[in-house]
Amino acid sequence: MIPQTGPQFRMLILAVVLTLGLFVAVLSQAGNLALLFVLGLLMGMTLLYGAYGFSGAYRAVLKDRDMTGVVAQLVMLGLAIVLFAPILAQGTVFNHGVSGSFAPVSLSVAFGAFIFGIGMQFARGCASGTLYTAGAGNPRMALALVFFCAGAFWGSLDLGWWQTLPSMGVISLGHTWGWTSSTLVQLGVLGLIYLVLKRGGWKIRTASLWGLGLSWQTLIRGPWPLLFSAGLLAVFNWATLLITGHGWSITWAFSLWAAKAAVLLGWDPTGSSFWASGFANTALNRSLLTDETSVMNIGILLGAMVASALAGSHHKSTSTKANPFIAAILGGLLLGYGARLSYGCNIGAFFSGVASGSLHGWLWIVCALPGNGVGLFLRKVLKQAPIKTGI
Repeated sequence: MIPQTGPQFRMLILAVVLTLGLFVAVLSQAGNLALLFVLGLLMGMTLLYGAYGFSGAYRAVLKDRDMTGVVAQLVMLGLAIVLFAPILAQGTVFNHGVSGSFAPVSLSVAFGAFIFGIGMQFARGCASGTLYTAGAGNPRMALALVFFCAGAFWGSLDLGWWQTLPSMGVISLGHTWGWTSSTLVQLGVLGLIYLVLKRGGWKIRTASLWGLGLSWQTLIRGPWPLLFSAGLLAVFNWATLLITGHGWSITWAFSLWAAKAAVLLGWDPTGSSFWASGFANTALNRSLLTDETSVMNIGILLGAMVASALAGSHHKSTSTKANPFIAAILGGLLLGYGARLSYGCNIGAFFSGVASGSLHGWLWIVCALPGNGVGLFLRKVLKQAPIKTGI
């Protein structure tokens, strides 16, 4: 049943009104932006109803030897690789170019992904996870989101120096080996990862992967099977590629939001090599409703807000303990700074990068996983410290 009274109903009405108002505002800018806004709404609902997260999946595989969440990611990546390859091989779609999501294979990416991984366990969320849980009303994750933006802006100011470090440049597996070969190799790697984990004794919670089936009630209120959500996210990423020419990304918008806030506080962007010219400067001087990534992120926030109200799970209480919020601040800064250095996050660098056949996407996850391990270790050490931080 959809809530008809009480705070959840009022939250649902507010979310619907905001959604309709912003849809009209975005539609007045451009039709493709309205499509991206709707796509963001669907992503937000999918993430929330599927409880789809990256940090929790890595925590489970590293700490509990539970590969359920990772299996869902393998399926999502495999489907996205298959969907992306023909479009990228063609080079154009709907009369516009298709570039995919590529970045250099560099020390900047490696270090950025590593500290992003640490931040995932401190914040208890990734880029997509922070976004949809903040939209669902979690105050700790809303704080993490604020500092995620701050960290991404900080990283943009330092990026010029990081780009001077050794780099192999952009390496496209599709252009190097051919799209058919690169697709088969990447699918083979995903299969090998599954076999190694399965034979190594990691467990799978089959009920979480397949759920109890879908009905009209579960479609409207959740929960959704993990594999169903994974498949939808792969299709939505593909749709993003068709509309924009590049894969789904999140954290560019966080850098932009913080930069716009800094300008309001008196910051002069002409002193920054990142913000003084080019695409970044153009975006800085235009409305957020003209920025593709911002429009999608706002859609994700509102989609999660609508879904959580429909499910009756919009956050109802706020912890009075300071330590979780301190961890959220630190985690947010690490997430933001790491994402900027690695040209993206678990979505823009890893998911969309691997789907595009960019080697930097594989480098990202190879470095982010040890970072998650370090993050888990540090949390354990801090919990056991004499002052009992409890983060």
